[in-house]
Amino acid sequence: MNDVLDTAERRELPDSAYGLPERREYPMPDAAHVRAAEAYFRYCPEDLRPKLARAILLKAREFGVDVKSPTILSYAAE
Repeated sequence: MNDVLDTAERRELPDSAYGLPERREYPMPDAAHVRAAEAYFRYCPEDLRPKLARAILLKAREFGVDVKSPTILSYAAE
């Protein structure tokens, strides 16, 4: 998989591949997309940030990505 998912590829992903599965936003099927979700975290609605932060950390562990963002780490601890 490359960095950009087309519509068909996004449709094929299971809900569990998304940081916000109920909205099917922030797809993280690989390490590159975990990093992208980290970069786009600031655009997440405030009330969903703790959930997304925890999902990013979970996927980061799965794909061996080192998340250093203090913002994400702070929201994940909530």
